[in-house]
Amino acid sequence: MYRFLISLIILSLALQACNDKSAPKPIVMQTDFGLKDGAVSAMKGVAYTVDPRLSMFDLTHEIPAYNIWEAAYRLNQTVPYWPPETVFVSVVDPGVGTDRQSVVAETRNGHYIVTPDNGTLTLLADEIGIVSLRQIDESVNRRQGSSASYTFHGRDVYAYTAARLASGKIRFEQVGPELNRPVVKIPYQRAELKEGVLKGNIPVLDIQYGNIWSNIPDSLVQKAGFRIGDSLDVKILHVDSLVYQERILYANTFGEVAEGKPLGYLNSLLNFSVAINRGSLAEKKKIGSGAEWKIEVHKN
Repeated sequence: MYRFLISLIILSLALQACNDKSAPKPIVMQTDFGLKDGAVSAMKGVAYTVDPRLSMFDLTHEIPAYNIWEAAYRLNQTVPYWPPETVFVSVVDPGVGTDRQSVVAETRNGHYIVTPDNGTLTLLADEIGIVSLRQIDESVNRRQGSSASYTFHGRDVYAYTAARLASGKIRFEQVGPELNRPVVKIPYQRAELKEGVLKGNIPVLDIQYGNIWSNIPDSLVQKAGFRIGDSLDVKILHVDSLVYQERILYANTFGEVAEGKPLGYLNSLLNFSVAINRGSLAEKKKIGSGAEWKIEVHKN
């Protein structure tokens, strides 16, 4: 009986927390800072100073230096799994201190992204949708005493603004003026089926094994009429230069081809991918990832 009452009390407190509209929203951070120094800790310290009740989480701080594209990919990969009103801070900012704009974007699903508008929002805009974009008014939403600093907006502007938004000290409308324009985008090959050929981008590698992941979804693979056991012709290009071309088997699992042989398959995100069984295709063929890498696939 005692344990049952304790369980009821815990459940009641949890429900109250869920229904408490004044409770701070989570903050999720990603940067290219790494964890070798105190930069990330400084950002969190600024946020906690705004409101010590805040819950802080890390998406990643291992984005390759200056790699805006990978920042865009990791946001798009992660944001959908967090509840609405979660506030994300993304700082991959090679243009810090220049005229690029500091913004907060509201996604169609109700998430907020605090970031420089330098291409980081590309994939969220295309895949989820952005319904509103506001420029951060630094006369209000900037850490006090930081106006002389031009190179650490992640601490002085983004973490501070995110904390004020997540804690409810400001509403989204108080971030700053609304920008009636699209977000800045990095050009890339969107997934499409054209005249029997599937075309797409290689947004990221399965880095542990060297497999090639594309942005071509299962729905387009089905629309192209690919079936397990089909023979497929694959081309991979960097910009417009052919890097890799081979005929491969479309399979469910790696074990359906001999060791060292190539195959096409659907990865854990249900996107078309290319690999070799027990080997690194990326390393063997010097294949990379990013906005400039493209893939084309068709049945032969």
